[in-house]
Amino acid sequence: MIPKNEVEWRERYLDTLSCAIGKRRYWSLPKLAEDFQFTLSEQPLVTRLFMENVQRHYAGENATPLLIKALCAGSDQDLPLSYYPSRVLMQDYTGVPAIADLAAMRDAVAEAGGDPQKINPSCPVDLVIDHSVIVDQAGDKGALSHNRKMEMTRNQERYQFLKWAQQSFDNLTVVPPGRGICHQVNLEYFAQVVRDDAGTLIPDTLVGTDSHTTMINGLGVLGWGVGGIEAEAVMLGQPLSLNLPQIVGVKLDGELPLGTTATDLVLTVTQRLRKHGVVGKFVEFYGPGISKLSVADRATIANMAPEYGATCGLFPIDERVLDYLQLTNRPDHIIEQVRAYAMAQGLWHDETMPDPIYAENIAINLSDIESSLAGPRRPQDRLVLSAIKAKTQEEIELLGHQYPPAKESKLSDGDVVIAAITSCTNTSNPHVMLQAGLLAKAAVEKGLLVQPHVKTSLAPGSQVVARYLDDAGLQPYLDQLGFQRVGFGCTTCIGNSGPLNNNLERLIEAQQLSVSAVLSGNRNFEGRIHPSVRLNWLASPPLVVAFALVGHTRIDLDSEPLGQDKNGDPVFLRDIWPSEDLMAEALKQVTRTLYKASYQNMQIGDQAWEDLAVEKSVCYPWNERSTYIRKPPFFDLQARPPVSALSAQILAVLGDSITTDHISPAGQISQESPAGAYLIDKQVKPEAFNSYGARRGNHEVMVRGTFANKRIKNKMVEPHEGGFTRVFGENAQSETILPIYDASQYYQQREIPLVIFAGKEYGSGSSRDWAAKGCLLLNVKAVIAESYERIHRSNLVGMGILPLQLPANVTVDELQLVGDEAIILEWEGQLTPGQPLTLIISPSTGEPQSVSVLLRIENQRELDYFLAGGVLPYVAKQYTQTP
Repeated sequence: MIPKNEVEWRERYLDTLSCAIGKRRYWSLPKLAEDFQFTLSEQPLVTRLFMENVQRHYAGENATPLLIKALCAGSDQDLPLSYYPSRVLMQDYTGVPAIADLAAMRDAVAEAGGDPQKINPSCPVDLVIDHSVIVDQAGDKGALSHNRKMEMTRNQERYQFLKWAQQSFDNLTVVPPGRGICHQVNLEYFAQVVRDDAGTLIPDTLVGTDSHTTMINGLGVLGWGVGGIEAEAVMLGQPLSLNLPQIVGVKLDGELPLGTTATDLVLTVTQRLRKHGVVGKFVEFYGPGISKLSVADRATIANMAPEYGATCGLFPIDERVLDYLQLTNRPDHIIEQVRAYAMAQGLWHDETMPDPIYAENIAINLSDIESSLAGPRRPQDRLVLSAIKAKTQEEIELLGHQYPPAKESKLSDGDVVIAAITSCTNTSNPHVMLQAGLLAKAAVEKGLLVQPHVKTSLAPGSQVVARYLDDAGLQPYLDQLGFQRVGFGCTTCIGNSGPLNNNLERLIEAQQLSVSAVLSGNRNFEGRIHPSVRLNWLASPPLVVAFALVGHTRIDLDSEPLGQDKNGDPVFLRDIWPSEDLMAEALKQVTRTLYKASYQNMQIGDQAWEDLAVEKSVCYPWNERSTYIRKPPFFDLQARPPVSALSAQILAVLGDSITTDHISPAGQISQESPAGAYLIDKQVKPEAFNSYGARRGNHEVMVRGTFANKRIKNKMVEPHEGGFTRVFGENAQSETILPIYDASQYYQQREIPLVIFAGKEYGSGSSRDWAAKGCLLLNVKAVIAESYERIHRSNLVGMGILPLQLPANVTVDELQLVGDEAIILEWEGQLTPGQPLTLIISPSTGEPQSVSVLLRIENQRELDYFLAGGVLPYVAKQYTQTP
């Protein structure tokens, strides 16, 4: 019998469990299954975790049972689900603007007569400073200290702001720079798998302001990336508003062949799942192959869920998880608590368990995995290792250049100018990191060298990596090849690759060369890694070392030698690839002691960090002269009246796979860009520009950087590349090409709203809230695209921008837009989630065309956010209304 009210609900489902440190309460899923008459083991793990969340946050005698029934039936009906994660994870690029918004919200609440001290995170928030180190110096023993010093010099003001936030906000932990990448620190330290919430055991669930928050799924923890806008709402007690999850089961069978890595596997998974179509869906891995994968291997696969488009890539809780918790120095009572809770709740996995039932299934045999790379522009474009030569040739010939390139030139098409072991995807995996070290050792012993045009770097994701490479005696060999440690954080993968060796940028630009970067990261979008590098290849750490030795990608490493040894004999990749025996011996260096030593005193930084002086205060003392931290302009507590029509001009017409790196780049700021001009006007010298990512606390920089990617292609200015457009209208000089920011200012002065048109997969990539915030400040009122990535779509809604989707049988190209068309959007009555709207496109000459578009506001809470002008004013109003 199903309980009829909240009191009965608690009495029935709030059970007790004996743990190592005493009895604890928990919300019983087996009792729920008994009352609602479903078999718990048949439910996907994602479903079980959502059920527990709904069960724990009782919402009424009608709503809660309805959701439980819909979840256990795998219903695809359009039911909203209010989901409450137990914590929030941030990195500093996304964390600074999020915390700045909270600080501005305090000001807005105070100005409206409310109590600003009520603006505090209601759940734990862990912010790891990891994205601000730049590879200014590499290839020498002083690189680590030099880059750290430069980081503190550039970012002192940002770091003071974060220290103020830690003192002034409750429930906020800030991890100083130099500790590692937030996802790896989360995996190795923060995550508990099961949390003790005031005596009640609950699943450790989270959202993060970085899309690779999904990495924690490898530990059996449900977590995924959201925009900073959504994260702020969660921090302030608002639930995430979701539709019922669509869950795809991926069955893993077999075992990885010798010589292949978890990187090869994840690139294959990414390709397969992108082809299948899992955008916005929840992916869950099961099958006998799971037991053959370590937690580090699972985390590698889970990390790249954004690359295959999924909300998450969840693995189960099993003995491997407990072994990992033991290795990483989690307290014994936590480990016992995880086992007891998982078994009591039907969340435990072993090979005797029946497979869950999924609406969609994909099968991947680990035994079929081959050595692979991905590139040169998208992580889902996997190639077998031998195919990179032909792909490089194809790219060179597309430029109209000669293949093979002329040997007499100082630099040639296809040459590797960046070889970087970086990013959370792989540096969290001791197996591939030690492989890289062993391969470096064998290469040095053979007498192989790295060419001077290759900028090499190693950026460990945590201090543990440095310790086991040292203890295994492998770091000296990496050093000899130029892979000295450059910092502990996300460097090249986020675009913080620094200058190329010997000012090669000038040569590349002068000769319009198509050169390569090879990195062990998860993102290789155009313009992301380095603005001068067109070809970007994702590879495992040992393959990064191999390509650094070769110096170019015009090679088939299966059949052609890397170089010659001391005797002049050819050396092939297979000659220096580490054996399983060598790997087993090296892995013995990865011990619990290393994790214990690495994670002591996590909130204590180096002397430069500790010397930062800040004063605690309720409201932040904004400095109007600051070029780093400015008061955000997003808080208007006045009600936004619903509109029934929109008349606008077109700002840009874009193609497929426009990423958030295209919309809001994180890397270098050009002197010639509007953002560069702004900083120069503020007396900032070009060498102190820092990056767009580091400037996210200043909306004046970020709005000028929106659509400023060097490689973005706006069809309105073809064949011109970069963030440019044309303006149309009375007295407009349409033949003139303007920066997008300048065009926006032209239209805003005339009070003309703007729209963006785009193709498929609009907004893929990082969970970059500035890709939506920047559009709002450009006065973009709607985006019309063929399809959206999940996070960016929700970010647009969260900033009060309409996401509209073209019909399946209509493409942007078929609309034949020039850019001079007037755009009118009409609807009758009040907006409703998912309704069709009429889009009228009127060219300057010719007949108007009418297109039915779908409103991609997906539930009532999202609509409420939109009508309030966005999430931030919506939440702020809750603190100013009279009870």
